[in-house]
Formats: sequence, C-alpha cells, structure tokens
Amino acid sequence: MVLSLSINGDRLTSIADPAMPLVDVLREEFHLTGAKPVCREGFCGACMVLVDGRPAPSCLMPVALAQGCDIRTVEGLAINGTLNPIQQALEASDAVQCGMCFPGMVVTLTHLLTTTPGATRDDIRAALTGNICRCTGYERIVEATLLALAAR
Repeated sequence: MVLSLSINGDRLTSIADPAMPLVDVLREEFHLTGAKPVCREGFCGACMVLVDGRPAPSCLMPVALAQGCDIRTVEGLAINGTLNPIQQALEASDAVQCGMCFPGMVVTLTHLLTTTPGATRDDIRAALTGNICRCTGYERIVEATLLALAAR
C-alpha cells in the first residue's frame, strides 16, 4: 500500500506497513531522526511530533493514520532556515540537553508558544509533564521558555 504523507511541508510517499509506528517510518524511511523511539508506550515524550498542529507521540500512531495530516517534526520547526523562538531561547539560555528527550521538548514547547502566548511558569511545567528527562531539573528549560514568551 502506498501512503501519501505531508511531513515538514513536503509531500512524501511511503510503502511502509500501514500499522508501522510513525516514528519508525520517520527515522528509517525519511531519515528524520529527531523523534526518538524511547519508551514505545507514549509516555516519555521523546518521539513527540506535531500532528495537525498538536503534539502527539509518534510511537503510538500507525503511519496509515498520518495520511491526510500535517506532520511536523523537530527538523521542520525552523522558519525559513532560522530557528524558531523557542529553539533560539533554549540555545541562548544554554538549556539544550543531551538530545534524547530534547527534540520532543522542543516540539511540545513550540506548540505551547503557538497556542498559549500568555503561558505562565505553571503552564510551561504542565506542558512538559509528558516529556521525561533524566538530565535536567527542567528549570533552565522553563526559564528559556519564559524568555521566548517575553520576546514575543
């Protein structure tokens, strides 16, 4: 079965098994390795992508369900080759972590900045509830997000 997908603004086709998790198709077929298949149960957030503008764990989504959706991975969050506001703030604040969970956090925080321009510290923490990280206490990430919000 040929699947037609919209990934990071590009129309792509896949011949993957329709039941294959989206994260595996992204990584193996399209070489978009930002989303990480860590827990494969949808609770760690490392595989988070935007599906029609909303965060979704790509380890739980069969690729067939991605047809007709706008899929955006961490690789597709830059705007005309420039890091988006949360990416810029995280880099400027030296809040970048090891890279395992961090792409999922960037996806989640990009959604938060888009949908909640007046987000508070508590809103940021609540948004990150689905992103588990062993490297950080999250505070620098929260501070960077507040900087990105203030810069708007």
